[in-house]
Amino acid sequence: MKKIYRLIPALKDNLWGGNKLRTYGKESEADRIAESWELSFTKGGEAKTEDGRTMSEAFPRECWGKNAEKFQFFPTLTKFIDAREKLSVQVHPSDGYALENEGQYGKTEMWYVVEADEGAGLYMGLNEAVAPEKFRAAVEDGTVEKLLSFKEVRTGDVFFIPSGTIHAIGAGVVIFEIQQNSTLTYRLYDYMRRDKDGNLRELHIEKAMLVSDLDVYKPAPRVANSPEIIGKCEYFETAKYKLNFTNLTLDVTPDSFLSVTCVGGAGEIEGEKIQKGDTFFIPAGAGKITVSGGEGLEIITVKIPKM
Repeated sequence: MKKIYRLIPALKDNLWGGNKLRTYGKESEADRIAESWELSFTKGGEAKTEDGRTMSEAFPRECWGKNAEKFQFFPTLTKFIDAREKLSVQVHPSDGYALENEGQYGKTEMWYVVEADEGAGLYMGLNEAVAPEKFRAAVEDGTVEKLLSFKEVRTGDVFFIPSGTIHAIGAGVVIFEIQQNSTLTYRLYDYMRRDKDGNLRELHIEKAMLVSDLDVYKPAPRVANSPEIIGKCEYFETAKYKLNFTNLTLDVTPDSFLSVTCVGGAGEIEGEKIQKGDTFFIPAGAGKITVSGGEGLEIITVKIPKM
């Protein structure tokens, strides 16, 4: 087995998406590219290797590493998201609710802001704690956005979004999202948008009310044990490295696979070119991996930590 594998992402043309991801090397015949699923074992959106195999075909469980043995499914999904328009106001359930009622994981996620238009931002949690009755009334009369906490963002900002957090990605933002391997999204409000067939997009208000945290959003504390680590939970550990004409050695142990995604600049990984938008998968136990930075190289790595 090779040490590193370049991944071919699955692309999604959701109606709120734009075309900034074409500048990240993504190609599609669709009118828009809303999402690029990079590290993805997810049915209906699996990434592939360069020889055409899906990730589940190419990388059996022994490639995931010891730290992933406790998971029923591959635990992690990463993606680029280009929001030309606002995404829906939504929430994701916890594992407890999702596994019992939906047969898949819930979704805890984190966002790394790759780029943002001036004044663009993200909605995360509520700006004040509210009673369920008040929140439901705001959902039903279309004023729920007024209850959300909005934050203008810029490149390099990082946010951790636990399951149960009501949120929305604002227009004009490109993010790299690291999340649990789940497609569960409960929409609360969607600006009366219609799908390609002219139908109002489905909402999931009853389920969302059951799993939503109606308290003020509290940012996760900074991970202190390494300056590179920007997010950590049982499903993923995320680190960011800036390598401007410098080299980095990554040690991929039997404990976990490693994914490497370029979010800026260019360079090489094990002698292969890497530039903005590229993602590589490295099976657990691959050993030492050399990343050589060109001008402005910035990479994000993802693995499963020991918890």
